[in-house]
Amino acid sequence: MDFQAGILRDGSPMESLEKQLICPICLEMFSKPVVILPCQHNLCRKCANDVFQAANPYWQSRGSVISGGRFRCPSCRHEVLLDRHGVYGLQRNLLVENIIDIYKQECSSRPLKKGEHPMCKEHEDERINIYCVTCEVPTCSMCKVFGAHKDCEVAPLQTIFQGQKTELNNCISMLVAGNDRIQTIISQLEDSCRSTEENSEAAKRELCARFDALAALLEEKKSELLQRITREQGNKTGFVQGLIRQYKEQLEKSSQLVETAIQAMEETGGAAFLMVRPPNPPPCPRWIVEASKGGRLEKIEHGYESMDAFSVSLDHLTEAVRALDFDSAEEDEEYFDGEEEEVEE
Repeated sequence: MDFQAGILRDGSPMESLEKQLICPICLEMFSKPVVILPCQHNLCRKCANDVFQAANPYWQSRGSVISGGRFRCPSCRHEVLLDRHGVYGLQRNLLVENIIDIYKQECSSRPLKKGEHPMCKEHEDERINIYCVTCEVPTCSMCKVFGAHKDCEVAPLQTIFQGQKTELNNCISMLVAGNDRIQTIISQLEDSCRSTEENSEAAKRELCARFDALAALLEEKKSELLQRITREQGNKTGFVQGLIRQYKEQLEKSSQLVETAIQAMEETGGAAFLMVRPPNPPPCPRWIVEASKGGRLEKIEHGYESMDAFSVSLDHLTEAVRALDFDSAEEDEEYFDGEEEEVEE
């Protein structure tokens, strides 16, 4: 506690000291014993126990072995962890207790001054010592006997003071406990947010892996079908090229026969012309017979070059891909149940 700084800021050192000795819970001067928190702030032990009980409502009902608990400092919101001794395990601030004793002795030795106690505005020499319950204002005895509050209900000022301070103290404890609960909810929501982000990243990775596997499977299937088309192409083109070679050979032979026939036609003598033909000729010249052999070579059927048999319909797969969506939990269970039945079968 920085007593010296407070004294320098205010005009009266005793008033500054009194402000430094006020408990943030009960708003009164610290009462013995004073406990010092790990954050170096001070509380009355009773106030600290009230805050602790509000933050740990089930602490007294945890069986014979009492466990520790936690609460937050009302001054700085620092979390204070307690062992099984609870508030009684905190260290006492003997320095502050001694300062309070000295301060009270100093205050008791000083003579009372007129300005130290609130005085009635209607009766300047009368101290405010009663409370008007009807008007809910403090007043003096003269006002009750002769003044504006003579027909009102009054009560001792100290009684009302203690009652309202007790009520305010309870409200502060409720607010502190409520703040702790809100902080707990905020922590839970932050944890939920982090878990959502982590689960989303995991779901994204799994989705990408499944689509990559599907793409790899499609690529593998495409390569397989392309190889089949390539093999069929090689078979057909090889067969046709073989026919082309045969027809070229036949065309070359036929062309040679035509050339020989033209040379024979140029012969004018019968003997020379007949010598071109072999002995015992068939009914027609041999070169005509050789030329006619070209019509008996193998031919390809109509539509032989068509590759329609290798067309693939992907309409159903396209519709299935467009219909892809995330499965619900029930659908997943049905899917796995169906897989187990197939395995058993």
